[in-house]
Amino acid sequence: MKLPRDISGLSLANALKALGYEITRQSGSHIRLTTAVNGEHHITIPAHDPLKIGTLAGILADIARHHELSRDELLRNLDL
Repeated sequence: MKLPRDISGLSLANALKALGYEITRQSGSHIRLTTAVNGEHHITIPAHDPLKIGTLAGILADIARHHELSRDELLRNLDL
């Protein structure tokens, strides 16, 4: 599945709520999210619009690894 090219950091943060992530803080242009699903996990997302494709790919790879999903399964769960 192809990665979306026009997603913002804030849109991604809101989509991650489906996986139990909550915004815990924001410092400047970076949003920190935390989940307790499958053990505690923290992720930092830049609040840029749009996110660079490499940044998005890295964030999604980290989340997919934590939730033991493939990237395609993760994208389907998030409806991106």
